[in-house]
Amino acid sequence: MGNTFGRLFRLTTFGESHGPAIGGILEGCPAGLSLDMDAIQLDLDRRRPGQSAIVTQRKESDKVSFLSGIFEGKTTGTPIGFQIQNDNPKSKDYDHIKKTYRPSHADFVYDKKYGDRDYRGGGRSSARETACRVVAGGIAKQLLSGVSIQAFVTQAGDISLEKKWDSLDLQESEKNPVRCPDPTTAKAMETHIKEVRKKGDTIGGVVGCLIKNVPIGLGEPVFDKLHAQLGKAMLSINAVKGFEFGSGFGGTRMKGSEHNDSYNSDGSTQTNFSGGIQGGISNGMDIYFNVAFKPVATILQEYETIDKEGNKVKAQGKGRHDPCVVPRAVPIVEAMAALVLADFALLNRSSRI
Repeated sequence: MGNTFGRLFRLTTFGESHGPAIGGILEGCPAGLSLDMDAIQLDLDRRRPGQSAIVTQRKESDKVSFLSGIFEGKTTGTPIGFQIQNDNPKSKDYDHIKKTYRPSHADFVYDKKYGDRDYRGGGRSSARETACRVVAGGIAKQLLSGVSIQAFVTQAGDISLEKKWDSLDLQESEKNPVRCPDPTTAKAMETHIKEVRKKGDTIGGVVGCLIKNVPIGLGEPVFDKLHAQLGKAMLSINAVKGFEFGSGFGGTRMKGSEHNDSYNSDGSTQTNFSGGIQGGISNGMDIYFNVAFKPVATILQEYETIDKEGNKVKAQGKGRHDPCVVPRAVPIVEAMAALVLADFALLNRSSRI
């Protein structure tokens, strides 16, 4: 059922949005890794609901409890089991959609595929599952010693970050609720999100990610190219509609003579249109990519839909929902990137004698 991600560094998640708990089992983490539990919890706090006025007001502490695989602060080499309690679900908010399908949600396809569905918050299709990815990604980050993974918001609705990434202090993104590294743009984004929320509507956006100090050689040359696995990882996140790395679609408007990354004598490149990946393998340059998120599907306005019998009906969203998902998606993007890189780092140990 696609609940497992990775080959050697493997995460399996479980749980539903309104069940007692969500959690996961992380296999393949080498023994002897000292873990900073506060750093893992910090990433969860960056993702958790209720953290600011521009996100869902569902109040969850999102405190992770580790059940196995860690002893005296170090990994033991055995499966790492963990869970996060669901403390504040308010399932009654979803009684009105028990027999109807929300547009652009997974309701209809889940019903047709499985013959039934958990309508409370979307059940397994809810983005609440991504908290499990953040826990595992937090461990992956610590396995990737020296590698820096920094995601941030570059667009919210029609407001975009126009400055070049290398001109910004990316740490500034954690100083505002939108998680955009430019304070002026961040303020405009925040105002826009609040205005849209008042109207009961939603907007989408883009999360950028910059990865530094990646060792040369991660990725496999055919089906498991590094950028292909990063793309799969990002497209597995709820609400994601697009992924581009390096020059992306902009590179289609360039000539080969402009786009080729010429080498320096040490093997680095003078430009980086390749986005740190050539032939599906990391080349030591910075990896950078963008992830596009659609507008949140649940709107607090009346809309037309169908019920289980195919009848046209009127409905309206209720409850607590994000008007724009990208501020909370930042740590999720980082986590999925870390899981991909950690898996390839372990696989790369078998690439030569």
